[in-house]
Amino acid sequence: MSNRQSLTPLKMLLFSFHATNTIILSFLPLYLEYKGLNGTEIGWVLAVGPLAAIFAQPFWGYMSDKYKTVKNILLICIAGLLVSSVIFFQMNGLIAILIAGFVFYFFTSPIGGLGDSLGQRRADDLNISFGTIRTWGSIGFAISSLIVGQILTAAGIQYMIWPYLFFGTIALIVTFRLTDVKVESDPVQLRDVRKLIQNKPFMLFLFLIMFITMTHRASDSFIGLYITQLGGNEGLVGIGWFVGVASEALVFAFAGRWFRTYHTLVFVIFAGIVYSLRWFLYAAADDPMYIIMLQLLHGITFGVFYLAALDYVTRLIPKLLQSTGHLMFYAVFFGISGIIGSLLGGALIDSYGGGVLYAVLGFSAAAGVLFLSIYHTMTSRKQVRQF
Repeated sequence: MSNRQSLTPLKMLLFSFHATNTIILSFLPLYLEYKGLNGTEIGWVLAVGPLAAIFAQPFWGYMSDKYKTVKNILLICIAGLLVSSVIFFQMNGLIAILIAGFVFYFFTSPIGGLGDSLGQRRADDLNISFGTIRTWGSIGFAISSLIVGQILTAAGIQYMIWPYLFFGTIALIVTFRLTDVKVESDPVQLRDVRKLIQNKPFMLFLFLIMFITMTHRASDSFIGLYITQLGGNEGLVGIGWFVGVASEALVFAFAGRWFRTYHTLVFVIFAGIVYSLRWFLYAAADDPMYIIMLQLLHGITFGVFYLAALDYVTRLIPKLLQSTGHLMFYAVFFGISGIIGSLLGGALIDSYGGGVLYAVLGFSAAAGVLFLSIYHTMTSRKQVRQF
């Protein structure tokens, strides 16, 4: 089997999983509103996902490193995704939705991180750009947001389970054909994980990026509600996500060309500056079409930030602990940041509206840029400790 053929199932997995992910990210807040929940309650439900991720990401990452398999862990998690999603979408009361949501997110939250970890390793093995693999996730996300948005506008938000199960089933099928990782070392032990926690540059970096990643996750949760506040519908929400993720796919696709020019931290800081500017522009918008046009900035912000931060983290951690380290990064980016973003965002949009929410996000991203700039100055004076 050629290298290109061996990457096809991985690209299809990223495509189909991120197609399911866009349905949850783009339309779950609108679905919960349809079920009768208010902004604050929606914030609670959206915060359950990141809460589950904080436990699920390190757990599944550790199991992956311990048993030296990403493929088998992915099979377990995707099977869990299909079963738990059916239960989750049947629930009606807030407490039932929260409990079922925790189980659902426990299986779904590690899939993206494990897929990216596998992609990063395969890219290193084949000496190609990780972005050329990861862009397939963005393509899946973009196509799904556009098509599913139109379907749900016509059929009704209550039917969002069906496209979700369709893409989830494809993800399960292609995972059976994945090429697994090969790690020539003894199985990882819990004491090895302690080395990651004691790696000060790694842990400090994870803490500082939260000032920016929290704003990204808050926007993910509430951009759909903000667009409807400004007079849009499900179709416009889908188009907004399509524009954003299409620009992200382009950034991922061409990452190899610009990525080696400067230190990766420079790209992280640059993306943070654009994040701050982006949120202030969102805050000033008075028409949903402005938000959709400004979504073009999503590629420059998330695309650049995510690739550069993941590359930086990969350099800070040993190969033995790559899955665990990547999923710790994922747990911060999509877990802790998601809890803060969902709870804070839900309260702000409920009490003050979307404009105030995005202004607060702009100031938080600006603070993150300042702290990361200080961090970069400190770490560039002395070589980052590797072990």
